[in-house]
Amino acid sequence: MSASAFNSIWETDLYGKGQQLNRYPFDAVVTFVYRHYPPCKPRHEVSILEIGCGAANNLWFAAREGFTVAGIDGSASAIDFARRRFAAENLSADLRVGDFTQLPFPSESFDLAIDRGALVCVGRSAAKRAATEIYRTLRPGGRFFCNPYSDRHSSGASGRPGRDGLTLDISAGTLQGVGPLCFYNRSQLDDLLAGWRLLSCQHVEYVEQLAQKASVHAEWRAIAEKATSRT
Repeated sequence: MSASAFNSIWETDLYGKGQQLNRYPFDAVVTFVYRHYPPCKPRHEVSILEIGCGAANNLWFAAREGFTVAGIDGSASAIDFARRRFAAENLSADLRVGDFTQLPFPSESFDLAIDRGALVCVGRSAAKRAATEIYRTLRPGGRFFCNPYSDRHSSGASGRPGRDGLTLDISAGTLQGVGPLCFYNRSQLDDLLAGWRLLSCQHVEYVEQLAQKASVHAEWRAIAEKATSRT
C-alpha cells in the first residue's frame, strides 16, 4: 500500500506488540496450494507469492513442503518475525517490507498467489491496483486465491461507511480492533477480479449461536486464473 493506504495499526498496535503473529497456515490456503500448484513441475520450481503475508504462516507451510515462496507486508515487525522464524528452521523465503499495490517482483514470476484477508485492509481502488499487480506477476495460467470478507459479515454491519468502500469504527463481530476494512458483495468481487478467468467462487458463513445475538463470520473464497491475454 502507499503510505496513505497502509493501516499503521497493524504495525503500532498489533504486529509491533506481538499480536496476530500467527504460526500455522489457514486451512483454505493449504487446500488451494495442493489443489492448484502445477503438478508437472518439481515443488522447488513452483513459486508462490502472498500479499499482506503478515508473519508468513502460510508461506512457512509452503516452504516446509518444498515450494519456493515470497511474501510482502507493510509491517516491518511482521516481516522481521517471519525472517527470524524461517532462519531458525533453515527455510528460505523472499520476504519484503513494501507496498502490495506496487509489487517489487518481475512479471510472470509466480505460479500461485495468495490473498488471505489482506486486500480488505485497503480501499477498493487500492485493492484493484493490487489485483492488477498480482495478475502481472503471475505466469500465464497462474492461479490466485482471493479471500476477502463478505458484506454479510456482522462486523461490516456494525461500522459506518468511509471513503473508497471502507467501513470505519467496527464495533461488533470478530473483526474489531484491526481498523477500517472493506467488505465485498458478489458484484464488487467480480469487479475486483475483472479480466481474470474465475474458476471457483464460494461464499462461506459461520454463525455463532451461543452469543446473545447471533454473530456471522462471512467471507469469499475465489480462485481465479490468469489468461493468456487480458480482456
